[in-house]
Amino acid sequence: MRKIALSLLLAISIGAATTASSQSPQTAAPTPDPAWKVPEVIAFIGLKKGDKVADIIGGRLTASLAETVGPTGKVYAVETAEIVKGHPQILDRMKALAAASPQVVVSDDPVATPLPSGLDVVFIRQNYHDLYDKFMGPADVPAFNKAVFAALKKGGVYVILDHVAAAGSGIDATETLHRIDPARVKSDVLAAGFKLDAESSILANSSDDHTKNVFDPSVRGHTDQFLFRFRKPK
Repeated sequence: MRKIALSLLLAISIGAATTASSQSPQTAAPTPDPAWKVPEVIAFIGLKKGDKVADIIGGRLTASLAETVGPTGKVYAVETAEIVKGHPQILDRMKALAAASPQVVVSDDPVATPLPSGLDVVFIRQNYHDLYDKFMGPADVPAFNKAVFAALKKGGVYVILDHVAAAGSGIDATETLHRIDPARVKSDVLAAGFKLDAESSILANSSDDHTKNVFDPSVRGHTDQFLFRFRKPK
């Protein structure tokens, strides 16, 4: 059952399992679904031409990030060895994108591997909760967040988008529902030295009661999601 759940999760992450997306033969990158609100998310991140961004578990938004930073920027699509081990096709798709967009650099190193230095942005979309799951090790989350802090320039931002779990649930729903309590994310990241810079409700959905698995047909693609921007102090 865990293998099936992981397969579904990764399909969602790269856009392969949504009928609202299609893939270009040149880039093998999913065409953004309007429901993803890509322009709004990128505006919230504050990404600009020439920026260097790490896209943790690159997929749905990687091509849009690359277009935004342009040829003078860099997008580090970090797939992690833990994910690629069971789903090598993800790496193949990102390599196809990188072949068409030289500013994209793909890696499949273990999740504990240090990120490139001097980053303007670290972005993790719908995968922060996975750091706590068995297939990722689980990862050493405090060490991961400290590594993000170290990789960012002073004033750089760490942006996390994920599915909302019930208030007070902490990390109890990461493995079962693929959700995480937003308060736990704030606590984790602030402990690494970041300051909460902004939060957005652009992907909020009050009709999601936070009790269903994100793959449940009644909420799939329309879960209540939080969007946080943390800043490394200057």
